[in-house]
Amino acid sequence: MRTIPINDRLAVAAQPAIAEIAGLKAAGFAAIINSRPDGESAEQPGNAAEAEAADDAGLGYAFVPVRPDEITEADVRAFQSAMAAADGKVLAHCASGMRALILHTIGEVLDGRMDRGDIAAFGARHGFDLSAAERWLTRHAAAVPRVRGFFDPRTFSIQYVVSDPETRRCAIIDPVLDYDEKSGSVGTMNADAILAYIAEEGLSVEWILDTHPHADHFSAASYLKGKTGAPIAIGERVTDVQAVWSDLYNMPGLASGGADWDRLFADGETFRIGSMEASVLFSPGHTLASVTYLVGDAAFVHDTLFMPDSGSARADFPGGSAQALWHSINRILALPPETRLFTGHDYQERGRHPRWESTVAAQRARNAHVAGIDEAAYTALRNDRDKTLPMPRLILSALQVNTRGGRLPEPEDNGRRYLKIPLDALEGARW
Repeated sequence: MRTIPINDRLAVAAQPAIAEIAGLKAAGFAAIINSRPDGESAEQPGNAAEAEAADDAGLGYAFVPVRPDEITEADVRAFQSAMAAADGKVLAHCASGMRALILHTIGEVLDGRMDRGDIAAFGARHGFDLSAAERWLTRHAAAVPRVRGFFDPRTFSIQYVVSDPETRRCAIIDPVLDYDEKSGSVGTMNADAILAYIAEEGLSVEWILDTHPHADHFSAASYLKGKTGAPIAIGERVTDVQAVWSDLYNMPGLASGGADWDRLFADGETFRIGSMEASVLFSPGHTLASVTYLVGDAAFVHDTLFMPDSGSARADFPGGSAQALWHSINRILALPPETRLFTGHDYQERGRHPRWESTVAAQRARNAHVAGIDEAAYTALRNDRDKTLPMPRLILSALQVNTRGGRLPEPEDNGRRYLKIPLDALEGARW
């Protein structure tokens, strides 16, 4: 196997055979980064086989698969994280080595260690045409809005800051309030990381937005409103979700008519983030109240579509509907093909790194649940799959917080807050 040294920490190569992996440690390598998606060719070993061979050889291993025309900043940062985690020299490969080198090069330019004007010569020295990296950087610099994702590994959630580069105004979308159900502890680590980024970038918060009342994590909307003074908002059909859960919890006060938010958005309603116009697309199915936020060429779709290799969100919560979700998904897929889609969860299919940005074109072509099937087939697939899924571990805790805009229950006379857990409320739920 021919390896191409890039620096004292990195070499790139074409696809290695499994037998060749066994000799990499003796050749001075400490880890492998596999940047090739499974299934590109019949002869490639695949992620599982490579991971096993690396483990047998005493090598570190990371799976950071990318397609040449769909690289995102999350992919670049995951490549950098895998490099940083390696205890020595890394061999990064794809089919030819080019994608691995593109990921490295983009990261070097973004972090100021390489000038864009040097990319062509750098690639030529190593035998690669890196014009794809130059094109990526051009698109990245021109992107409006700017989007930064924050992945929470405890809940597999992605939170977003979407900002206007002209005015430095921003919105926070789907922020997570940390909660440990074993100890009952509440924390603000995720939200504080978002605030630190906003301060570092010199941004001003104009909105705090939730796409729906979440069942798998607490919303940090109320906490962030207290820190920033920005209004909190959600779709107007949240009142329907409040009514459902008010009955389940036997808490009549939960049905507040949406009074816990500063604004309830209707389908098609518009608002502004700095100089950018944003609009609301009603997207029910996962919940009765789900909405998509459209900002420039970006759509924040949360629990509708996941990444193409992961399919779509479940539709079996109270008020959910697989048929409604199908129509919501197709409304999103009717957007222009280049529209950037930002999902709300990523469960790291086949052990790959967290990813959260795709496009309408990629979803139309390859979504595991949607591409090439009709409404009846999708509805049957979604309903059958949902029957196999246990409820999210935080659903009964989270909904009494998130149907109140992220406000925790009021302290009782001893100064403590308490969550109320209804027993046998979710009939037929899988254990």
